[in-house]
Amino acid sequence: MANGRAARFARIAERVTYWTVVARVLAFLPAALGYRIACLRGDWLLRTEAGKSAHLTSNVRLVLGSEVGADAAQAAVREWFRLSSCEALDVMRMRNKARPLRRLVEIRGREHLQAALAAGKGALLCSAHFGSFDSGFSMLGASGFKVTTIGRWQHKYTTGLSKAERRFWDLVYTRPLQRLRYRPNIEPWAGRLEVATRAAAALRANEVVTISIDVPPLECDRARAIEVPFLGGRARLLPGVVTLARLTGAPVLMCFLHRSADYCHQVLEISPPVPVDGETAEAFGRCAAEVSAAITASPAHWQYLASTADLVDLGLIPAEKEGSPAALSRIGAPAASSPQPTTR
Repeated sequence: MANGRAARFARIAERVTYWTVVARVLAFLPAALGYRIACLRGDWLLRTEAGKSAHLTSNVRLVLGSEVGADAAQAAVREWFRLSSCEALDVMRMRNKARPLRRLVEIRGREHLQAALAAGKGALLCSAHFGSFDSGFSMLGASGFKVTTIGRWQHKYTTGLSKAERRFWDLVYTRPLQRLRYRPNIEPWAGRLEVATRAAAALRANEVVTISIDVPPLECDRARAIEVPFLGGRARLLPGVVTLARLTGAPVLMCFLHRSADYCHQVLEISPPVPVDGETAEAFGRCAAEVSAAITASPAHWQYLASTADLVDLGLIPAEKEGSPAALSRIGAPAASSPQPTTR
């Protein structure tokens, strides 16, 4: 018990030091050097967090199928740790209206977003918890687009975090990202019924609203979830992006932020509008297929690979039996969808 508590405090101390000191220094170094050092930290975490590495490897093979070999799964896990470590530098480079980060990110498909806004009905950017998605949304805000995100700052709700930890992540993560967005996040949560109204208001003001559709539905929303093909199986997801598009007339564009092989450069891809005609399941299935294809091509970019609980809620992997070693190892562990408590 004492050893476990000491190990947890050591991990917390390392994350705090990395986010408050190391990453800030690295963000001022030449990009190639800074991100290379971040990758070395990711490699170190891979070696020192053997249990988490094994857990991730298992999830990769469960989600992507047994045809994914052991070597490929381990490579994806190594990449996951590296990308997680690089994310801190992305956030630290949001200073000066994100100019240090914008120099490293190529936006492909900007014309699709501009054309959507020219029609005067706003635009819905449909994405996932893929790569440094939060930094990508804020960078668009710094580029002149009025961006609002539908989504929770997960550390506010992750179980097992102290008030001090929540405050810490507010300071180092939420604030640098939120200040470049036009409105505060529209946070869906139990009892908050104004989400659609607030999102529709932003769209009717001809603004950009982002939504990540890979989120497991809350207990109170499961009746509204629909099953769609996803990552070779079927996932239960909420089709809110299609509902909003039909309600407001705003087009739906897919949006993904891919990190390049050198780790410091990224590409933000924005697609042409996705058709939302036909049955809701059919229209939403087109969006889910795009997310599924992006994850299949770059599985290490998907943050939910670290959370078995979320993967179970999505219906992508079976629930583990109560009392199994893997299940017991995660009792009290924070959700991996949080941008911080997992490895960062």
